[in-house]
Amino acid sequence: MLLSTFFDTLAGFATDPAMLGLIAIGAVLGLILGAVPGISSTMALAILMPVTFGMEPGPAILFLISIFMSSVYGGSVSAILMKLPGTPASIFTQVDGYPMTQQGKAGQALTYALAASTIGGMIGLAMLVVLAPVLAGFATNFRSPEFAAVALFGIVMLSFASNGSTLVATVMGLLGVVLGMVGFDSLTDAQRLTMNAPALQSGFNLIPVIIGLFGLAEILQNLSGFRDKPGTTPVIGRIFVPFSDLVSRWKVMLRGSFIGTFIGAIPAAGSAVAVSIAYAQERRLSKTPEKFGEGHPDGLVAPEAANSASVGGSLVPLIALGVPGDTITAVLMGALMVHGLTPGPLLFAKDPLFVSWIYASVLLALMATLVFGIGMIRVSVLVTKIPPQLMQVFIAVFCVIGAFAIRNDMNDVYVMVGFGVAGFVFSRIGLPVTPLAFGLILGPILEENLRRSLMISRGSWSIFLERPISAALIAVCVVLVALPLISAGLARLRRRSSGAAGQAR
Repeated sequence: MLLSTFFDTLAGFATDPAMLGLIAIGAVLGLILGAVPGISSTMALAILMPVTFGMEPGPAILFLISIFMSSVYGGSVSAILMKLPGTPASIFTQVDGYPMTQQGKAGQALTYALAASTIGGMIGLAMLVVLAPVLAGFATNFRSPEFAAVALFGIVMLSFASNGSTLVATVMGLLGVVLGMVGFDSLTDAQRLTMNAPALQSGFNLIPVIIGLFGLAEILQNLSGFRDKPGTTPVIGRIFVPFSDLVSRWKVMLRGSFIGTFIGAIPAAGSAVAVSIAYAQERRLSKTPEKFGEGHPDGLVAPEAANSASVGGSLVPLIALGVPGDTITAVLMGALMVHGLTPGPLLFAKDPLFVSWIYASVLLALMATLVFGIGMIRVSVLVTKIPPQLMQVFIAVFCVIGAFAIRNDMNDVYVMVGFGVAGFVFSRIGLPVTPLAFGLILGPILEENLRRSLMISRGSWSIFLERPISAALIAVCVVLVALPLISAGLARLRRRSSGAAGQAR
């Protein structure tokens, strides 16, 4: 019954000029807003949600999901072209996307991102339709110990996601965790690490931190003269990549998509965790991990596929349980409730039409994003033709506007400037900033659920080993940390044995 309702809804949307117009407008607005640094998918939905108040539920859902899906890809545009992630989940996109722009392959990088985003979104939708009850049932088993274990797993994986020393990346990630503790304690309402400064009482908002670390720091690098700057505008090169090259990366796309869907289905995990794990996993599996961070297409494809697939995953708990998978779906849920639609466990049986609306909207939004995304590639790459001096001013203005627009608070601008200077210093001394940003994301999740778990168990750490899912995740973390140490130890033993054998001869 649900399948036939889905096809009927899809046909109705696709043959209605008004619906097609809403899809087009939503996709274009999502692409533009997602590409503007500081305006995340959550903000894009929040800004445009009032537009739907006078609409019927079907058109409203179609319009909002079109914005949602297209803004997910839109965040990669500024990340690739300017090393300035439009959304938090685009942090890993810029790691390999921006080097491709510096190599004159901006068009190809955007094509890789768009293709991976489309495939990931399709796989996420397919898994949402086919496996929603299974994934929803699995997600219901997650309590505080599981959330804490997932956050720990993400931090451990971050250690493998950066070039250079694993130990240094881990330390930077833990520094981000500590910075995530600044502000009022969520459980006791006590101030922590604020040094009695009013500006720090509300903690560090993620968007200004990201804009500072990846936007202002880049400007400071260019202005300092330390970085080699090309004398001419970067060459765009060809836009489309060979179809065979995209097909050859099907395993990368599948892995990223499955990771994105699974992590997205875990309430509160979000796309940022999904892309960090997808990137780290792909780098560990690659035969040339040293090329990651230097413009490796796999380092672009994996996080983009995970980012888009996490949308389908995040809709699983929203539809099946009435629980938002992340902040974006929380805004979407609020919009649905405004229109008298309440997601929940009985939704599949009581209101299959509502479910079919969401499925059809996601599919059509993906198609619209693909069409308009291809059309915008030639336009978006023109950004790189702007004179470098003017571009620095343009990015600096966007950094300030993006940081201030989050809460209309100048303190966020100061935070952005502070992290921009810190990012510049870290880059000069060879410390990676990406683990710092994701440690800041994962830190509050880890701390809150760790403390809540210990309160439930009356201080007993055994609670993490008594629950199968958290125990399995912790075991994987231990193995991941131990493997490099074991490998290094075995390598030393082999060198000693070969040296002893040489002396014996």
